Amino acid sequence: MTDIYDVLIIGGGPGGLTAGIYCARGKMKTLMLEGASRTGGQCAKTSELENWPGVMESTGPALMDTFQAHAEKFGVEIKRGEVTDIKVADDGFIKTVTTKKGETYQAKSLILSTGAGPRILNIPGEKEFTGKGVSYCATCDADFFEDLDIVVVGSGNTAVEESVFLTKFVNSVKMVVLHDEGTLDADRTAQEQAFANDKIEFIWNSSVAEICGDELVGGVKVKNLKTGEIEEVECDGVFMFVGTVPNTKFLEGFVELSNGGYITTGDMQETNVPGVFAAGDVCDKFLRQVVTAAGDGATAAVASERYIHEEEHWQHSVTKAEGDVLVVFWNPLEEMSIEMMPHLDKLAADNSLKLVTMDTYKSSNIADRYSVSGGFTVIHFRDGQEIKRVASPTADTLKELL
Repeated sequence: MTDIYDVLIIGGGPGGLTAGIYCARGKMKTLMLEGASRTGGQCAKTSELENWPGVMESTGPALMDTFQAHAEKFGVEIKRGEVTDIKVADDGFIKTVTTKKGETYQAKSLILSTGAGPRILNIPGEKEFTGKGVSYCATCDADFFEDLDIVVVGSGNTAVEESVFLTKFVNSVKMVVLHDEGTLDADRTAQEQAFANDKIEFIWNSSVAEICGDELVGGVKVKNLKTGEIEEVECDGVFMFVGTVPNTKFLEGFVELSNGGYITTGDMQETNVPGVFAAGDVCDKFLRQVVTAAGDGATAAVASERYIHEEEHWQHSVTKAEGDVLVVFWNPLEEMSIEMMPHLDKLAADNSLKLVTMDTYKSSNIADRYSVSGGFTVIHFRDGQEIKRVASPTADTLKELL
């Protein structure tokens, strides 16, 4: 734990990898910790990908391989490790990350890109037959079901698209759908492909009540939600595509989470903890796609760079500086700030005081830390400690700082 990284990215999905590319291109020393055996997140388990701009047709694993190669080209260091704990130093700047194996790393800024995992419904038999016919990844397991009959649970984009992909391997697909006949939650193109596929059948207004079998899956019990009737459907496997849950258990109590467990972020992907940002499917947002995760990653990386620059400037110029320093929190778009700056410049020059300007329009991190609520505020520091402040001053009241 001798090195202090500029940025440590937790999670290697499309959001994290994009953040890595931007950080490393910005000459920031960047470490990525990935808990899985390979990078790419959920995208690395996506069989077909047709909505990454400029790439007409690809697979998730192939696209993620190019993301990783791109990140490594610019110098991103990638290590395997599942993060279990994060602590912030007393000064709020250095963050210490601990992995499940007890390894520790330090960084000035963190980007949380831990993604989301498949939702477990806890249907009777689901846990018992996981890996024995129950799967959550078509890309990983499709070839195990060559020429067999399977059931797919779900009706969203992932369920529909993966059902179409699975027909390249299996004998038949029966999709169990909660909704009325003809209603799916997927986009129009995916629906059209599924409805046109002769290998796909639909069981409408239904849910899977139980997964049955001996050593391996042998069938499912399907409940009609309108009549309550139970029908037994023979199958050799069950693929579950019923949404995701965020990988944020270890973040509880560290950053603010939504009711669903997703990370709450602002416009710059910032969390409520200064210097900690988030990107990708782990964020509380409207759309979770590869392209939106990549956008999050780029934003978080640029915001991290700005945060580090601001913090290092603050420590060097103010908190670790000897003697007297005047710090002005101002907004160049506000009339009072423009009017008062010449008076403050003169006051500092006449009294041989160092003057540090903090533009609150660009960033409010440090202003928030010192409870500067807005407007033109000047704080007098001596040897890194606040001794006096004036808010919304006049030319005369500025002299009270001395």
